[in-house]
Amino acid sequence: MVKVFLSLGSNVEREKHIPEALSDLESLFGTLTVSSLYESEPVGFEGDPFYNLVVMFETERPLDEIAGKLREVEIAHGRTGQSRKFESRRLDIDLILYGDRVTEEGRLPREEITQYAFMLEPLAEIAPQQQHPVLGKSFACLWAAFDKDQLKQKRV
Repeated sequence: MVKVFLSLGSNVEREKHIPEALSDLESLFGTLTVSSLYESEPVGFEGDPFYNLVVMFETERPLDEIAGKLREVEIAHGRTGQSRKFESRRLDIDLILYGDRVTEEGRLPREEITQYAFMLEPLAEIAPQQQHPVLGKSFACLWAAFDKDQLKQKRV
C-alpha cells in the first residue's frame, strides 16, 4: 500500500465544495485522514480567502489512475481546461506525495510543499514524522523551520 497525500483548496463556494470533495474522495479511495481546515490568503492574485487542507489515503492504485480520478472530481466541481494557476477556483486538488516517489520534472513530491504554508502546515499536522522523499527531513521539522513572519493563514 502506498500513502497518497493531496492538497485541497477552494475560494469559491468553499463551504460547499470542500465537504463535497471530501465525500467524493472517500467514495473513490476509502478512508481518509483529514487535516484541520485552514483559511489562507490567495497566492499570486487578489481574491477571496481560500479554505485549504491536506488529506491522506492508502492505496494500491497506480499514480496515473489516481491523477485521472482527481481530475474527474475537479471537473465535477466546475474546473475547466481554461483554468489558470493564479485565479479563484471552486476546487483545486493537487497530488503532493505518492509514497516516496520522486519524478524528474519535480511533479512529485510537489515543490510547493516547502514553499506554501497552506500545504506544509496541514501536512505536518497529519504526518509529522513522515520524511520528505528528497530532503530527508520530517514534515514537522520542515514546518518548525518555515518562516512564519508573513504567515497569512489560520486554522478554522
